[in-house]
Amino acid sequence: MNKDRPDMAEPPFLPEGEDHTPPVQEDSDPEWPSSVVGPSRPRLFRVLGPGLVTGASDDDPSGIATYSQGGAQFGYGLAWSLVVTYPLMVAMQMISARLGRTTGHGLAGVLRLYCPSWLLSGVVMLLLVANIVNLGADLGAMADALDLLLPSARVLYVLLFAAVAISMQLFLQYTRYVAVLKWLTLALFAYFAALACVRVDWWALARQLVWPDWKGTHAAGYWTALVAILGTTISPYLFFWQASEEVEDMHVYPRRVNLVDAPVQGKNALRRIRVDTLVGMAFSNLVALAILVTTAATLNVHGVTDIQTSAEAAEALRPIAGRFASLIFTLGVVGTGLLAVPVLAGSAAYAVGEARQWPTGLERRPKEAQAFYATLVLATLVGMILNFAPIDPIKALFWSAVLNGVVAVPVMVVMMIVASRSDIMGQFVIRGPLKWLGWVATVMMGGVVLAMLWSFGG
Repeated sequence: MNKDRPDMAEPPFLPEGEDHTPPVQEDSDPEWPSSVVGPSRPRLFRVLGPGLVTGASDDDPSGIATYSQGGAQFGYGLAWSLVVTYPLMVAMQMISARLGRTTGHGLAGVLRLYCPSWLLSGVVMLLLVANIVNLGADLGAMADALDLLLPSARVLYVLLFAAVAISMQLFLQYTRYVAVLKWLTLALFAYFAALACVRVDWWALARQLVWPDWKGTHAAGYWTALVAILGTTISPYLFFWQASEEVEDMHVYPRRVNLVDAPVQGKNALRRIRVDTLVGMAFSNLVALAILVTTAATLNVHGVTDIQTSAEAAEALRPIAGRFASLIFTLGVVGTGLLAVPVLAGSAAYAVGEARQWPTGLERRPKEAQAFYATLVLATLVGMILNFAPIDPIKALFWSAVLNGVVAVPVMVVMMIVASRSDIMGQFVIRGPLKWLGWVATVMMGGVVLAMLWSFGG
């Protein structure tokens, strides 16, 4: 194990009204002004971190399958949802990041301290089940995608990707691991390249973005598809991951103190969170829109409407959009899977570890947080085993997104209540537009889930 833990020395007390400017260091903290830390790397690159990785991991193979199915089945009819969800997902991710940076605890840690044990257990259990199902679906989708490029035994590819995901988190030093995740976000540019290869009816797309055809809401499966899109866009595992990564970064940069104890750091911290989240979520939604538009402009136009996996979408693109579009679509599935699977397993391990008061954190050596890493490995292995169970992988992929949408509702309600409590957040309690957008996102998600359940009854 070569995973070195960063210096965990306690930062000095930072009273208000004094100059707390740190000396110039090579490993600069992006929360401090660039004039202080030096121009070693572009400012934006240093600022982007948890928000960028969280947004990129949102476009996992399950999400790609969901957006592909939406585009193939309803054309441009669901494109509006990715515009509407942008400010809402930004609000929810900013709230989760603020919870971590303000309290010094991940989301499950905050719930453990301030909520009833039954509520904590219920939320963590729902997240764990949703993440494991999502993990299994993503590993299977990655194996199917690679099988298109290099035909072989699917089981070997599932084992390979599970081993790679586990190894990244066990053996890479935390700062290097985060760097790898950042580089993997480049895989998402494949979908912009795929979009450039197809012919889009831009007028029809613009019309659906500005004034959707609400008659389509009566189509069979519309509300289920909408819940799946919302569930894969505003996913509960993203809340837990971004909050916990804010805490991890406080260990990497020892100057940082939780904002409740060091409110003087609030201005720079919240500015960094805002920029990181705005950029990360914009990237995520633009990629999702590119996937939906690509399949709408090709598969839907040619009457191919039953696409339920990302690999199936890539294969269907080949005769319509050409081999190059199919190839880059497939490579994108593998790349995003390598990014998303560790995030899914990691967010589950953070939630369980914080709830059980275990030593947690990817900045720790495995021997220092054995239960945390055991949970991470076990979640990945159970997800892998699901691929060998008598479960339809096509249905598992789509319904994992629907499950995320259902689970997100209670998690969002709890988050909003906790983030609004001044005894927890101090002066950094959420208010104004951020609070209203958070509640709008919560109510909208709940309403769409109820509409889906009602459509089943009808």
